[in-house]
Amino acid sequence: MADDRQTGCRRGCATVPRARLLCAGVGLAALMAGLAVPAALSPASAQTSIEDLAATNPDAPMLLQADELIYNNDEGTVSAVGSVRIDYDGSRLVARQVTYIQQSGRMIAVGDVEILQPDGTRLTADEIDITDDFRDGFLNALRVVTPDNTRFVAESAERRDGNVTVFNQGIYTACEPCEEQPEKPPLWQIKSQRTVWNSEEKTVRFEQARFEFLGIPIAYLPVFTTADPTVKRKTGFLAPSFRFAEELGFGVSVPYFINLAPNYDLTLTGTGFTRQGFLAEAEFRHRLENGVYNLKIAGIQQQRVGAFDAGTEDRLNRDRGMIGTSGAFQINPRWEFGWNGMLQTDKNFARTYSISGFNSEVFRNEAWLTGLSGRNYFDTRLMHFDVQENRPDPAGRNTQQPTVLPSSDYNYVVSQPVAGGQLSFNINTRGIVRDKADTRLAAGPADDNFATFGTDGNSWRFTAETEWKRTYVAPGGLLVTPILHAQGDSTILDINAAGPLSQTMEDTGTALAGNGTHWRGMATAGLETRMPLLVTAQGTSHVFEPMAQVFVRPDAPNNVVLPNEDAQSLVFDASTLFDRDKFSGYDRIEGGIRANVGMRYSGTLARNWSATGIFGQSFHLAGDNPYDDADLVNAGADSGLETARSDYVAHVGVQHASGFAASADGRFDESNFDLRRADAGVSFSNDTIALAANYALIKAQPTYGFGTERQEIAGSGSIRFAKYWRVLGSATYDISNDRMTDRSIGLAYDDECFSFGLSYTETVDTADAVTRSFGVRFAARTLGDLGLSSSGLDF
Repeated sequence: MADDRQTGCRRGCATVPRARLLCAGVGLAALMAGLAVPAALSPASAQTSIEDLAATNPDAPMLLQADELIYNNDEGTVSAVGSVRIDYDGSRLVARQVTYIQQSGRMIAVGDVEILQPDGTRLTADEIDITDDFRDGFLNALRVVTPDNTRFVAESAERRDGNVTVFNQGIYTACEPCEEQPEKPPLWQIKSQRTVWNSEEKTVRFEQARFEFLGIPIAYLPVFTTADPTVKRKTGFLAPSFRFAEELGFGVSVPYFINLAPNYDLTLTGTGFTRQGFLAEAEFRHRLENGVYNLKIAGIQQQRVGAFDAGTEDRLNRDRGMIGTSGAFQINPRWEFGWNGMLQTDKNFARTYSISGFNSEVFRNEAWLTGLSGRNYFDTRLMHFDVQENRPDPAGRNTQQPTVLPSSDYNYVVSQPVAGGQLSFNINTRGIVRDKADTRLAAGPADDNFATFGTDGNSWRFTAETEWKRTYVAPGGLLVTPILHAQGDSTILDINAAGPLSQTMEDTGTALAGNGTHWRGMATAGLETRMPLLVTAQGTSHVFEPMAQVFVRPDAPNNVVLPNEDAQSLVFDASTLFDRDKFSGYDRIEGGIRANVGMRYSGTLARNWSATGIFGQSFHLAGDNPYDDADLVNAGADSGLETARSDYVAHVGVQHASGFAASADGRFDESNFDLRRADAGVSFSNDTIALAANYALIKAQPTYGFGTERQEIAGSGSIRFAKYWRVLGSATYDISNDRMTDRSIGLAYDDECFSFGLSYTETVDTADAVTRSFGVRFAARTLGDLGLSSSGLDF
C-alpha cells in the first residue's frame, strides 16, 4: 500500500501566519491559561481572563519547532512530532507530539505537555484533547503553578459547552513543596472531589471539599461557591470572625458582601453574642473619581444588661446604636478635604462593641480642608471630641470636651530670598465652645495643684506671625544667623469663670481676663552663632559645634490670664533647648531676654559606629520669666525653665551598623545637678532577634499635678528560634508604685503561605483592676484571615 504521508525535514522550523494546526496550538495555550484561573482562589491573585487571552492578536506570527512535521492524508491528520514547541503572542506550548485531526476538529497534545502564559503561569499535563473551537476538551494529570506560587493539581479536567470546566480530584495550595521531602503534604491545602468553574457566570463551585493542615483534615464543606478570581468584587459571604468578652459572651460575626456596582458596595454583618444577643451592622462604601466615602450603622437590643457593672453606660442603656461616616476627596493635586463623624445613642456603645473605625477611646469628629504646595501649607478643621467612657454624665470627662470652630493654620515661605534671607509667615486661628469647665480641683491645703484645662464658655483667637533669618559665614567658619520675629494676636472671650482657677494664679494674685477683646503683641530680635569644628583621624570624623543664641524682646503681656488651650504640654529637654519659643502652642508667648548656650556633637567612628550628643542650658537674662508666670494649667511650673538659670539638659546616642542603638536624655537640676528627668533606651535587631528596653524618670512636679516621683521601665523582644517561628513579649513595670502595669507574651509562625499567632496580655489600671485578653490569628495566603479575640475584667 502506498504511504501518502509527507515528512518534513528534522528540526523543522516554520513561521506561518494562519496555519490551522498552529491556530489550534496557540488557541490551546490561551485556553489552558483560562483553565488555570481557578487555581487562584483569591481576587488579589487574579490574572488575565479567558476572554482576554482568547482575544490575542490573530495576525501575530506563529513559530513552530519540531523534529518532524507529518501530514497523513489517509487519516486526515497533521502532526508535529519530537520536541514540539509553539510560540505565539507571548504564549508557549511544549509537548512531545501535537496532532490535529481535521475531520473532527480536535487537537491532541501528548507527552510532558507544558504551557507557559505571558503572565508567568505554568501549566503541565500528560495529555490534552480539545476541539479547535475550544468548546469541549479533556486534560489528564493537570498541574498549574501561578506567578505568585499558588498551585493547583487535578487528576483530570474536562471542558464543556465552551464555558464550563470541571476539575476532578483537585488540590489547591499556596505553599511551596518541601525541598527535602517534596512528597510530604504542604502546610495547608484544599482538596475537592469536583471543582466546577463557570466562565460565563464567573463562579467556582467546590464539591466535597475539605481543608487539610499538615495533611490532617480539619474542616469539611459538602458544597461551597466562590467568585471566579477574575472577578474582584462579587456578592457573597466573607470570612467569619470570632471574639469573646466577659460581659458580651462569645460572638461570631458573619459578613455578607453585596456588590451593587463596580464603585460602590454594601456589607451587612450579623454578630451573635451568647449574652447580649444579635448585633446588626451595615456599611456602605462609594468610590468616586476623586475620592471615597463610607456610611456605617450598627445597633443592638441587649439581652442581659445585668452582665455589665452597675452604674455604667453599658448597663443603663438596653437599646443601643450608632451611625458614622468618613470621607476623603482630592479637589486637585494641591487641595483635599474630608470628614469623620459619629452619632450614637450613648457615649460608649461603639467602644464596647468594637465597631471598626469608631471604637477609639477619644473619637474626633471633624471636617477638614488641607492644601500643600512646596513648603507652603494650609489646614483648617472643625472638631468635636467624644470621650467613649463607661461613667454616666455628668461624672465623666465627655461633657468637658470642647467643640473647635475652627482650628486653622497657614504657613507660607517666600520662595525667593528677601534681603538674602528666608522670610516666612504663619497664621493660626482657634475657636472653642465648651459647656462645662474642665478642672482639676484641690482636695485640701496640701494639694496645691488645682488647674483649669478648659474654661466654661466661648473663646476665639487669631494669631499672625512672621520670621526672617539669614546665615552669614564669617572668617574662620563662624556661622552667624540674625533672626527677626514679630507676632500679634486678638482673643475674644465670652466665658463663665471667677476667682483664681489655678495654683499659679492664686500664688501670684493674677486675675482671669474678663469677657471682651484682648490684644497681644511681641517683637523679637535674635542672634544665633555656631562654630562647627571638624576633627578627623584615621577612620573617624568628629564635628563639635559650640552654639549660642540670644533673643531680645519685651515681657510677655501677663497683666491678666487668657485661656490656655493649645500650650498645656511643656517638656524642656535637649530637643527644645535651641527653640526660639519653648511653649508648645500659640496661647502662651515667651517674653523677656533669654540666651541658650550649648554644644552639639556628631561623629562617625571606627568599625561602623556613630554617635550624637547635645549639652546645654538656657538663661533668663532680663525681664519677666514667662515660665514662672500665672497660667490656668500651671504650664511652666516644675519645667526646669522657671528659674533664671535653667536646668541642664543633655542627650547622647550611639548606633552601630549591626542594628544596635542606645540613647539617653536627661535634665539636671541647675543648683546641685540632681537628676530631674531621664529617658533612656537601648535596642538591637537583626534577622533573628529584636530587643528593646526603655527607662523613664520624672521627679515630683507638685504644682503641675504630680506630687510624687514617676519612674518606670519597659521592655519588648522577639526571638526567631526556628526558621519560621518567633516568640515575643513585652512588659512595663511601675517602679514608683512597685507593680507591673502590663505584660504580654505571644507565639508567631510566618512562612510564605501561612501565618499563625497566639497572644496573651494583662493590663492593670490605677485602681488595680486587671484586664486580661488573648488573641488567636490564622492567615492562609490567598484565602484571608481568621481571628479570635477576647477580653475580660478581674477585680
